[in-house]
Amino acid sequence: MVVKESFRVEKDSMGEMQVPDWALYGASTQRAVLNFPISSLRFPRVFIKAIGLIKSTCAKVNMDTQKLDAKIGKAIVDACQEVIDGKHDDHFVVDIFQTGSGTSTNMNANEVIANRANEILGGKRGQRSLVHPNDHVNMGTSSNDVIPTAIHLACLMEIVDELEPALQNIEKTFSAKANEFKNIIKTGRTHLQDATPILLGQEFQGYQGMAARALERLEFAKSRLSQVALGGTAVGTGINTGPEFAGLVLKAISSKLGYKVAETTNHFQAQSTIDEVVETSGVLKTIACSMMKIANDIRWLGCGPRAGFSEIALPEVQPGSSIMPGKVNPVIAESLTMICAQVIGSDMTVAIAGQSGNFELNVMMPVAAYNLLQSITLLARGIANFDRQCVSGIKATKNGPAMVEKGLSLCTALAPVIGYDKAAKIAHIAFEEDKTIMEVALQETDLGQAELAKLLDPFKMAVR
Repeated sequence: MVVKESFRVEKDSMGEMQVPDWALYGASTQRAVLNFPISSLRFPRVFIKAIGLIKSTCAKVNMDTQKLDAKIGKAIVDACQEVIDGKHDDHFVVDIFQTGSGTSTNMNANEVIANRANEILGGKRGQRSLVHPNDHVNMGTSSNDVIPTAIHLACLMEIVDELEPALQNIEKTFSAKANEFKNIIKTGRTHLQDATPILLGQEFQGYQGMAARALERLEFAKSRLSQVALGGTAVGTGINTGPEFAGLVLKAISSKLGYKVAETTNHFQAQSTIDEVVETSGVLKTIACSMMKIANDIRWLGCGPRAGFSEIALPEVQPGSSIMPGKVNPVIAESLTMICAQVIGSDMTVAIAGQSGNFELNVMMPVAAYNLLQSITLLARGIANFDRQCVSGIKATKNGPAMVEKGLSLCTALAPVIGYDKAAKIAHIAFEEDKTIMEVALQETDLGQAELAKLLDPFKMAVR
């Protein structure tokens, strides 16, 4: 039996709308639901938490400055806390592909909070005479400064809570592996061809350095994101808000978050562009490039186990083939490479969105926010998974050291003594006759075995 959905009538500035009885949102949100039946994509939990934090803190400041009735303000704050805690996520229903300013999402929040505050005060949903979504919940703000501020706060929270810890942990793991493998010699590779010897630990030292620099790049991005648009209201002039309002709100938010966020020094820049979002996305793309390089190196170093390099052994986490028994694939590394590809692709969307600031407002904020937040989350989870299920369990094999003696680039150490051309000739003879550099050098030079052994010591080549 099909149950017929029941509706109530709510009003906004354009008139009446039928809204589902179950919904905490109101008429403006319902218009957006009907206007944008595009996708299943919605703002993530961290963004809803950020917008709830902004609305709650604004209400507190408005109460403190006696612009908002204390009874109404307290109900708004209580309703906001429920939003922050995730109790009403199902009522944030507006598609990502909506009005470019995110106004529909801002009104979605205003209406959910106002209707819930009405209930807290003993009123009914849609009772705008008690708690009004614009006059009370939106007091002192605009969609045009709330949404970019929420984007910055959500990104900061996700970076601090998720991505930074993942990078910090994998940096420690790479450092530990660099120490574990510090005495394991192997053949270096450039252009996928044999090069002079290197320590396996040195390769992992390189990965550690990439993670460390990723963290440094994030610090810069955080410094940019911590300057927010709140206080500019409609076009950056701050109309309908006081000059001290944003500073008071952001001081309180900083106290809650544990790190400083501050009002921008240039509202006309902060609201007409999303340059900080574009910049942060570029940082994430750089991190994705680094992580893809590392994941692919790990796959190559572990390829085999019989017909490849197999210089490291990766943890075996699942069967690799539905037809080839015993086959095990580097699936954790593959997962990370796909995440990196997604992040790199999302950066293009953010870049295009960043170009779409017309005069006093960017009009692609929702899609930019969605892609940026998705990239932070994907990288955080992908890196943490790669660390936990792959890197931490890597073991060195005997194959790397076993191949060093056969390496043709050992002749590089002879060049300062016998000259480049003669050293190259020795390498060619060694390859053609399937001999070692030592064997050919004994034939082609006047150098004795002891002197050659000293010159061709791979450890001395790897460590200065």
